[in-house]
Amino acid sequence: MGDLVIETAGLRKEFRGVRGGRRVAVHGLDLAVPAGGVHGFLGPNGSGKTTTIRMLLGLARPSSGTMRLFGEPVPKRLPQVIGRVGAVVESPKFSPNFSGRRNLRLLAGAIGVPAERVESAIETVRLDGREKDRYKSYSLGMKQRLAIAATLLKEPDLLILDEPTNGLDPAGIREIRETIRDLGESGVTVLLSSHILAEVQQVCTSATIIGNGRLLASGTVDELLGGGRSYRVAVPDPAAAVPLLGRAGVTATVIDDRLHVETDAPADVTRILGEAGIWLTELAPLRADLESYFLELTEADQLGHAGDDEEAVA
Repeated sequence: MGDLVIETAGLRKEFRGVRGGRRVAVHGLDLAVPAGGVHGFLGPNGSGKTTTIRMLLGLARPSSGTMRLFGEPVPKRLPQVIGRVGAVVESPKFSPNFSGRRNLRLLAGAIGVPAERVESAIETVRLDGREKDRYKSYSLGMKQRLAIAATLLKEPDLLILDEPTNGLDPAGIREIRETIRDLGESGVTVLLSSHILAEVQQVCTSATIIGNGRLLASGTVDELLGGGRSYRVAVPDPAAAVPLLGRAGVTATVIDDRLHVETDAPADVTRILGEAGIWLTELAPLRADLESYFLELTEADQLGHAGDDEEAVA
């Protein structure tokens, strides 16, 4: 997996429950985020994502377990690594009557970073052209991009974004998605907490899915979705192609006048059918949908832990 930027083992967080017991928000979580790219941290609302992030940032203390950022134990060594971390967990406070640029310049001066980083951050989040406008005139998407720009002033190696598209319209979601994709490609490791799976699938290189504070699945997006072994194939006579492929050891079924083929070597499908004089007009991978996979995992987890909202602690 390579170097890990974030690593937790047996991480647990308990809160006092409403009936005198303890509510377990994070339950023995093992989280591993590799360096580089965008890592999705996925789970339903209330699954423990924000609590986990707050513990990593030293804003909440774990009940048990261990955490590491860049290989350093936190919270013990958090002061040594926090300068490498940027985070948008809550809405930052900007002056509504100042422009986006002036807000960033004031922040840059307060944290002691060079003023030229302001222009770089504005360009990275695609606010150039609107940086002179007053903050109060910004759309929600622009305000969120300015918040990300503020975290980029210290040039972090790790950027943590907690539900950055909440409340945004489709245009705002697209803007944030493009910004996150650019950051991941630039070498910054992005931990993206979200429950909007269709958007996450377009930007994440790897993901962790949790439910009820428990790890449900983790890996690259391709690994989670089965590696792309299924293909849709269009031929003039799908029924005639099925036995040909079957004799060659390739599983194929006809669905909606198309072949659905399971194979690790799609080029073999073209060769087998071509040798029989059957020519393909389409060969396209059938990727599983991350949202469907997510719902399947989390619904099963809800059924498995129904009524387990609180645990008694001696």
